[in-house]
Amino acid sequence: MTGTEITPFRVDVPQAALDDLADRLRRAIRPSVLPGTGDRYGVPADQVEALAAHWLEKFDWRAVEARINAFPQFTTEIDGERIHFLHVRSARQDATPLVLTHGWPGSVFEFLGVVEPLTAPAADQPAFHVVIPSLPGVGFSGPTTTPGWGVDRTARAWVELMHRLGYDRYLAAGSDTGSMISPQMGRIDPDGVLGVHVAQVYSFPSGDPAEFEGLTPEDYAGLARMQWFQDTKSAFNVLSSQQPQTLAYALADSPLGLLAWNAQLFAADEDPDFVLSNIATYWFTGTASSSIRFYYEAAHADEPPTGPTTVPLGLAMFGGDFHSVRRFAERDHSRIVSWNAYDMVAPDPDSRDPRDHYAAHQHTDTWLVDLRAFVGLLPAG
Repeated sequence: MTGTEITPFRVDVPQAALDDLADRLRRAIRPSVLPGTGDRYGVPADQVEALAAHWLEKFDWRAVEARINAFPQFTTEIDGERIHFLHVRSARQDATPLVLTHGWPGSVFEFLGVVEPLTAPAADQPAFHVVIPSLPGVGFSGPTTTPGWGVDRTARAWVELMHRLGYDRYLAAGSDTGSMISPQMGRIDPDGVLGVHVAQVYSFPSGDPAEFEGLTPEDYAGLARMQWFQDTKSAFNVLSSQQPQTLAYALADSPLGLLAWNAQLFAADEDPDFVLSNIATYWFTGTASSSIRFYYEAAHADEPPTGPTTVPLGLAMFGGDFHSVRRFAERDHSRIVSWNAYDMVAPDPDSRDPRDHYAAHQHTDTWLVDLRAFVGLLPAG
């Protein structure tokens, strides 16, 4: 593949790879576990064992392949790396291009359930041409072969992708890493990005005491949520941003290890087929290592933004996920036009179980309503 060529793509994992996975799962060596400790030391053993048993005995990768292969998929080379993406055009002439970006340990599977309602909605609802790329170094994009693929370089690649597809004006939306990449696209291409819709706004206190004056109880709840995450769930970020290669040897060699590591950001009661669709994608594509390198690149290659975003921004945050604080968000984003919180809950101090992080998958109807309402607030363009 060279230049700007766009090549059709289908997922087709060799049977030998499925057989090897099953053999590795059967022969996996378990670590010692302290009884009665729940999730105090990390992902609970019973959660890992249940997922491992489901992966070996019930999970149907061929059905997963059939589901994603029902959508048009492509690859193209951007800035020296292969990029995989879904591109589903609406039949509506008034459809607006929309790029959806996932994060780690998710994948394009987060958004498969919203493709049809976005591309073929009711007549009184907006329609979209949907583009869903796999992050560089994740899934079917394959391992990255060059350093520097953090938020900024990925955002530039997504801008190039949308223009390469013929979309001069488009929307950007996402969650997790996608909630960082999408606003950065607005900084890079303010004349092209019509608006940005995210599930989290990652704006943190700057250290200026004046920022805390007049904060609401909801704001302090958001700060408490940030602190809870820092105290209980941020080990993956620290390790991945400092020594991703050290961990990569274990993740590349052991599907059980990859399952346990990636499962830390899936709720214990999440649909196991959804969890394993994402984790198996990392396994079969050999992207456990390159996916966590993204954190290192974001910490070392990305430069801090020089100013706030200027394109319209909308937030739809859910349940037990990250609680954004509007005071800090307004410092980093100058045109917040929509700010909605749905069923927000305080974290359980006795639990490390993450909740509601995959909004488009877990709260599809509400997420769609919020996105459509946000689009309705944007100036015609």
